[in-house]
Amino acid sequence: MAPGWFRKIKSKLRSKQQTPPLELAFASPSTPSPTPAPTTPSQPTISQPASKPASKPAFKPAPRPTPRPTLSPPASANPETSSPSLQERLWNQAYDELKVNEPKVVEEYEKILSAELHRGESTSVTFEPRENEIGQTQETRWRQMQHLVQGGLERTQKEVAIKQRIDDGLQAVHAVMGAMDKAVQAAPQAALAWVGVSLGLEILSNPITEAGINRRGVYYVLSRMNWYWNLVRLLLDENRAEKSSTGLRDELDSHIVQLYQKLLLYQMKSVCLYHRNRAVVILRDMCKLDGWKGQLDEIQVAEATVRGDSEQYNTEQIKSYLQALAITARSQEVKLQDIYSAIQDQTRLQEKRHQDDKDKQCLKDLHVTDPRDDKKRIQDTKGGLFRDSYRWILSHADFKRWRDDTQNRLLWITGDPGKGKTMLLCGIIDELEKESTNRLSYFFCQATVDKLSNATAVLRGLIWLLVIKHPPLISHVWMKYNVVGKKLFEGINVWVSLTEILTDMLKDPTLDDVILVVDALDECTTNLSQLVDFVAQASSLSHAKWIVSSRNWPNIEGKLDKTTQKVRLSLELNEGSISGAVHSYIRHEVDQLAHNQTYNDETRNAVEQHLTTNANNTFLWVALVCHELRKVSATWDILDTLKEMPAGLEDLCDQMMEQIQKLGRRNPEMCRSVLSTVTTAYRPLHLEELGHLSGLPPNIQGTNDYVSKIVRMCGSFLAIRDNVVYIIHQSVKDFLSSNTYLFPSGMRDEHHAIFSRSLEALSKVLQRDIYSLRAPGFPINQVSTPKPDPLASTRYSCIYWVDHLHDSEPAAKIRDKDLQDSSAIHDFFQTKYLHWLEALSLLRSMSEGVMAMQKLRGLVRNIESRQLTELLRDAHRFILFHKRAIEIAPLQAYASALVFSPAHSRVRELFKKEEPDWMILKPSMEENWNACLQTLEGHSGLVNSVAFSANNRWIASGSLDKTTVKIGDASTGACVQTLEGHGDWVHSVAFSADGQRIASGSRDITVK
Repeated sequence: MAPGWFRKIKSKLRSKQQTPPLELAFASPSTPSPTPAPTTPSQPTISQPASKPASKPAFKPAPRPTPRPTLSPPASANPETSSPSLQERLWNQAYDELKVNEPKVVEEYEKILSAELHRGESTSVTFEPRENEIGQTQETRWRQMQHLVQGGLERTQKEVAIKQRIDDGLQAVHAVMGAMDKAVQAAPQAALAWVGVSLGLEILSNPITEAGINRRGVYYVLSRMNWYWNLVRLLLDENRAEKSSTGLRDELDSHIVQLYQKLLLYQMKSVCLYHRNRAVVILRDMCKLDGWKGQLDEIQVAEATVRGDSEQYNTEQIKSYLQALAITARSQEVKLQDIYSAIQDQTRLQEKRHQDDKDKQCLKDLHVTDPRDDKKRIQDTKGGLFRDSYRWILSHADFKRWRDDTQNRLLWITGDPGKGKTMLLCGIIDELEKESTNRLSYFFCQATVDKLSNATAVLRGLIWLLVIKHPPLISHVWMKYNVVGKKLFEGINVWVSLTEILTDMLKDPTLDDVILVVDALDECTTNLSQLVDFVAQASSLSHAKWIVSSRNWPNIEGKLDKTTQKVRLSLELNEGSISGAVHSYIRHEVDQLAHNQTYNDETRNAVEQHLTTNANNTFLWVALVCHELRKVSATWDILDTLKEMPAGLEDLCDQMMEQIQKLGRRNPEMCRSVLSTVTTAYRPLHLEELGHLSGLPPNIQGTNDYVSKIVRMCGSFLAIRDNVVYIIHQSVKDFLSSNTYLFPSGMRDEHHAIFSRSLEALSKVLQRDIYSLRAPGFPINQVSTPKPDPLASTRYSCIYWVDHLHDSEPAAKIRDKDLQDSSAIHDFFQTKYLHWLEALSLLRSMSEGVMAMQKLRGLVRNIESRQLTELLRDAHRFILFHKRAIEIAPLQAYASALVFSPAHSRVRELFKKEEPDWMILKPSMEENWNACLQTLEGHSGLVNSVAFSANNRWIASGSLDKTTVKIGDASTGACVQTLEGHGDWVHSVAFSADGQRIASGSRDITVK
């Protein structure tokens, strides 16, 4: 099937031609041009040898419909010895006279042709001024011209192949090529006339050619070349010359030579201007851009003169032939114009498509979450969004004041846990999105989800959603992203970059009525202070409006209370509205219970009355009680169960925990393991991960249905969505984290348990080429996760096992036992280290692996375990040195990483059997790792100054190149930020004491 862009261009061309094209008046060979075979780019890593690509096909004109009989004369038996025909004599005469009349033009034209003669001697033609090598005799000259014509035919055919044979438009190109090939094959001396046509086709095939070239004239001349060529043979047939017409014939002869001179001159000037940087003399002296129209007019006047002479000299048959040729020429002229327009359109389309691809990659690197999915997940987890539970705020005076007053740009909603702040904001978002004028972006902070609980993630989410909804805003991201790529969203200065990007977006004149919503500021556990400061500042300096929610925390109040352009809406001060909303929510929930579990009216009313009396205006308490009631299968037990539910939220959680302990058989212990694991984990766990990490029995942990049943036994603390387990609310996590039944000795023991189970699972699951990629150079960007995924149960463990070891209890010396020689960790690195690196690459988490190695080396530093210490040191050097190669192609862990490691590297010695057996000659490497830990690259000039941050995490460097300061990650060696702004060399850099700021001094007499 034809590609989409191909069909579009065909359609565009056909729309410009309402009638079928006239059949050309000359024959073309019928063999189609073959399509070159695609080739695969080589990888920048060790790969097995690939077969050579097929050779490129020689030029063959494109197939044509059944042609009319050719008008061209037959080729002479021996063109080298035959005398020139009348056509060739007149063209040579025109060329020689032109050399006398326009010597500078012809000289520069022949220099360009001389450079073309050497095109095949290197990969590209260099059109630097060179000697004129065009022969001064007619025989030498036509041989050179023939060589140039054949080379031009081959190059044009390649261009045609690249353009995918755009049917109708390319017929004109094929027509000119076919006529040129036929003429030169029949009479090689004809190359002098056609070499300009060959170069003219190259001009038309280039969509970005010099705009000053008069394309209309080029179209005209090329399309009529067959008319010009056949002109002499038809008008001046030497075999029928009569004495009575000798005068007319001589005059016609003279006029044709003049026409040929003008044609050649026009072609020469077009070619010189096309190679304008290589023929500056001809540009300056001869090619006046405002003279093109006059030159084309001269050609057309000369044509008219020839036609007038022919009226007196030729037969009606010859006139009809010339007329047919002229009609065909006009058709070709239109087609040549269309093909150029189509090529231009396709070029613009390809450029847009290329930019779209770059935009998609930028958004992919920016993405941390889709807030729209988070909103839906939260609503589903909490039982759905009920409009009556939030409708009250839409008519509240404070909300209206924020909405209608342009000076009130910040609406701050505060309330205690369980008051329904999140669902309230979900409802507000839905209502605001109904208004088409609003441009809305939002983010839901969640302390229970690691990637949603930091200030950087909040800004990334807001920016990402703004760009998704208003794509032109990506230009503000591109200004910085185009310099450093995805590293823009990482590292020490990521906060500075993101705040600048978002601030610029909010000032964009095309962004009217923008509203930003951030839920649960109190659940931003990392850099909360920075986030609150930014919200306060941004709401004062831009026209954007903000809605934020939080608990009544003093550290948040202290910052936002200072903001003058705000409206604070306290849920505690709106008890009446909250009470009405909770009662509406209770009625909604009870109606669902009564319908699903067939309550009679008495039971239904009793349940509603009890919930209303004890809810204390807390949505979370109502949700938990109703969740428990859904588990009661016997209707007669409903009221007794309800009476056992205490009124307070914490008391209710205590009771649910007591009920778990009363479950039969092994269920209490399995629930305790699940709850403690979910509470301790750094992110929500998939059911497959949870089964292994919580230590459930083998017959349960491998089956999602069984694990989900255990999760549902855990009271109403947990919820499952898309096979991922979540704690339903931050208040619940706070309760679970301090529960002594789950953590009798604190959470550190649970960290160690998760570490031990993770290491055990990794040792069992990891193996070489776990995704069956086979090829050592298989690129990571082409890897798709197999189904079932062999890493599904160990994805979490691959990334976080060292973190749990780090956070386990040091005082009990439990951790130290794991760091001894011959321990499980020691065995893991001796047998599974490369498999782990492969898995990290497949999970796109090599940077986390580098940090894990750094943590492990820190843990083992004060422990007497010489062998493990040496192995970890070598393994750390190994991942630092080969990180990039393994990131690009996971199986390079067994290829280039081993082959290019020192001969005495412990990792190389342990995994020597994994080295590629197809590599016969391996490079000779040094015996040990050298003293260089990291080589940070990126500067192109001398480095004047280097500084470490106080915590030794970051390195800043100032250079003579492009007046830049670069910041690198000392652990991974990656450049995370490039700072620009100085007008001259940077001579010094220094970090502030807290490592949050950098000062740089430059020769431009400034400090930034």
